[in-house]
Amino acid sequence: MIEVIDLHKSLNGVQVLKGINFKVDKGDIFALMGKSGHGKSVLLKHIVGILKPDRGTILIDGEDIVISRGKALERLRSKLGFLFQGGALFDSLNVFDNVAFPLREKTHMPKEKIREKVLQELEQVGLPGVENKYPAELSGGMKKRVALARCLCTDPEIMLFDEPTTGLDTVTARSINNLIKETHDRIKFTGVMITHDINQVLSIVQKVAVLDAGTIEFTGTPEEIQATTNPIVRQFFHDNS
Repeated sequence: MIEVIDLHKSLNGVQVLKGINFKVDKGDIFALMGKSGHGKSVLLKHIVGILKPDRGTILIDGEDIVISRGKALERLRSKLGFLFQGGALFDSLNVFDNVAFPLREKTHMPKEKIREKVLQELEQVGLPGVENKYPAELSGGMKKRVALARCLCTDPEIMLFDEPTTGLDTVTARSINNLIKETHDRIKFTGVMITHDINQVLSIVQKVAVLDAGTIEFTGTPEEIQATTNPIVRQFFHDNS
C-alpha cells in the first residue's frame, strides 16, 4: 500500500532524510518513532506530497506520488486522511462546518448527505450533539476527536497521524489511542503514525520504525522492538517510557 524507497531530503543545507526505506502493508498501522528533529514530520509531509524529496520514490498503491502532478496528484491525495498534530481546526467555524469542510471542497455530495455523513462521523468518534459548538468551547481531547471525524468523513484508505496525543493528559491520550484502534478495527485503514507514546501505541500498531539522525535505525514488530538490544533503540525507550 505504501512503500518508501531510498528517500533523501536536505533543508537549509542540512541532510534531514538519508536514504529512508520502509514498506507499510495494506491494513497495517506503522509507527514512526524517534527524537524530535530527526526527520519524522518531514518524512510524513513527503508521504502526503507536501514536500518533494531530493531523490527517492514513494509508492502509494504502486503509483509514485513524488512525480505525480495535477489531477494524478489530487487523486492520490484523495486516498489520504491527515490528522495534524494540533488538530488544525478552523476557529471561526463550528464543529459541523469543520467536519463538513472537505466534503464541500472535494465532493459534489448533496447538503442532506453531507449532514448525514457529518453527524454519523461525530457519533463514531463519541461526540454526538456537539456539531454547533466552536473549537474554543472544546477540550483538547474533543478537538482531536473532531479532527479525526473530519479525516474519516472522506472515507480515506490511508490515515496519517502526526503526534495524535501530544499535549494531552494520560487518560485523554489513552482514549484517543483507543479510538484510533477502534476505528482501525472497524474500517481497516492503512496508517502511518508519528508518536512518542510508546507504552500505549505498541498495542495498536503492527510495525514500528525508529528514526535517528535521518536514518531508520530499526524496524520490526512491537515484540521485536521491545526485545532488541540495539543501544539507540533502548535509549529511546528509556527516555520515553
